[in-house]
Amino acid sequence: MSKNIFVGSLAWATTSEGLEQAFSQYGSVASAKVITDRETGRSKGFGFVEMESGGDEAIEALNGSTLDGRQIVVNEARPREPRRGGGGGGRY
Repeated sequence: MSKNIFVGSLAWATTSEGLEQAFSQYGSVASAKVITDRETGRSKGFGFVEMESGGDEAIEALNGSTLDGRQIVVNEARPREPRRGGGGGGRY
């Protein structure tokens, strides 16, 4: 079963490829993505890694470790909460 992992406190220079490389030491990585701002393309400082195997080992080993000069936070991703309504002008 695959495991979705949250990775926070990333350096601005960290790429999706660098994230995949760091996690691939612990198992099979299905995907790795650094989240970027839509308008600027700049990293938001966090990302997600989906691992087909070795997820628990990667979390244990990499949480609190240093990647690209920054101490990172690594834990199991929580399911995404549904967005609340709103947005757009409503009638009064």
